[in-house]
Amino acid sequence: MLVHLSVHNYAIVEHLDLELQRGMSVISGETGAGKSIMLDALGLTLGDRADSSVVRVGADKADILASFDLDDIPDARAWLAERDLDNDGPCILRRVITAEGRSRGYINGTPCPQGDLKALGELLIDIHGQHEHQSLLKTDTHRRLLDEYSGSQELARQVQLAAQRWRQTRQALERLSNTSDDQRARHQLLSYQLEELEALALEDGELEQLEHEHKNLANAEQLLGTCRQVLDMCSESDAGNVLSALTSSLQRLTAFQSQPGALGEAVNLLASAQIQVEEAVGELNRFLDHFDSDPERQQALEERLDSIYTLARKHRVQPPELPALQQRLLEELESLNADDEALERLSEELTAYARHYQEKATELSGVRQQAAEALAASVETEIQRLGMPGGKFSIALKPSADGEHPPHGLEQVEFLVSANPGQPLRPLAKVASGGELSRISLAIQVITAQTSRIPTLVFDEVDVGIGGPTAEVVGQLLRRLGERGQVLTVTHLPQVAAQGHHHLFVHKARGRDETHTAVATLQDHERIEEVARMLGGVDLTEQALAHARQMISTAQA
Repeated sequence: MLVHLSVHNYAIVEHLDLELQRGMSVISGETGAGKSIMLDALGLTLGDRADSSVVRVGADKADILASFDLDDIPDARAWLAERDLDNDGPCILRRVITAEGRSRGYINGTPCPQGDLKALGELLIDIHGQHEHQSLLKTDTHRRLLDEYSGSQELARQVQLAAQRWRQTRQALERLSNTSDDQRARHQLLSYQLEELEALALEDGELEQLEHEHKNLANAEQLLGTCRQVLDMCSESDAGNVLSALTSSLQRLTAFQSQPGALGEAVNLLASAQIQVEEAVGELNRFLDHFDSDPERQQALEERLDSIYTLARKHRVQPPELPALQQRLLEELESLNADDEALERLSEELTAYARHYQEKATELSGVRQQAAEALAASVETEIQRLGMPGGKFSIALKPSADGEHPPHGLEQVEFLVSANPGQPLRPLAKVASGGELSRISLAIQVITAQTSRIPTLVFDEVDVGIGGPTAEVVGQLLRRLGERGQVLTVTHLPQVAAQGHHHLFVHKARGRDETHTAVATLQDHERIEEVARMLGGVDLTEQALAHARQMISTAQA
């Protein structure tokens, strides 16, 4: 629960320190004294938005601090522990807003974003505003209140998540299916092209080898003739040849026993030349002996090369690029195969998500059906006590019109009311007047708050438009809530104020140069005087004081 609130330089509040207790704490004061300012400041520590206008004139920053005892709030303790923000003492939320408009939030002294303050604040305090009854005109509010009353918020969230996953999967499946016709045509083309390339089976380096061999075979006759001419010139010509010329030259030069140095070198060179020519002649003879000018082989080479060149022209690539092309086409085909697998997988996921959604949504429908009857009966009882003696209240669950797998469940929730006996139940927005709507809203808030796991409830002038005996019933309802936790109630009604366990009085303190808001905790006689003022105005008569004393005494009893 909220145990301490400290406000510095916020709006017209210069300095305010409040110690708060369990039970129902009434907050009263004259109009404009700053009652709602306190709650607005508290809202900042809970993550509400703020700007520089909230900073008190002349101050450099507004500083608000709220301390909470978490003994009865396990969800909040778990939230802090998950983020390493817990400590042994109370939980302290702090918000600082500078005159320049900058805002900083802290949880237990650690800086944190505004979203964390809001998330934690939702576990600590439930605030009901004076204009909250206007939201009752929306069926979304009806569904939320019913789910909160039944404690099925988590189940409703699971249904919404299941619907979201189903919808996203269906969209992905539709996108993939819309391209399936083009993909099938592309798949067939790729399969055919790959069959051609696989049948060709061109290996690395094969093309160069084939072209070289084909070139040799195409020039076979010319090559053979040239080789024979060279042999004839070197060794077989009757008119003289290279070898016979070298042999004769060597015989003539070696006939001289004494050979000068230069002549001896010439003899050595001629002898070497003779040996090399003889070896060349041998190589030529071996080439001629083993050369195979097979025409069938030449034809086979030409057919193979023609297949390679034709397929390269077909794909508009150079012949050596065919293996790389084959690899690219194979990768694309595998990608298309993966899309087919994805289609199958998405179809299976879609079925699974639809089944999961149906299970959770059906479970939620059962919970809502039971809770609707109980909530309607409780609200009907309360609105009859709140000045609508013949009022009827019902909760209709109609099949949802939001299409397939609606995110908020299988049904729409709508509150129906009959304000007067004999009138049929009709939608709340069509039959309730402003005053009736305010009382119905208060009844719903009180009933749903009884099932809330949040121990601190704040009611900010929710009793506007209510008076007389009904106001006393409202006070009794709020006091009953205070007995199970902590309730802060801003009110102008003495009947409500008299029901409080504690009473805070908000007033304006006027100094010589400025005015600021102050809050006092009223004791017995002070409280009697405040309730009397609320009853009779500025002048406190004995009758008003006696009436106030009786009201407080009756409430305490």
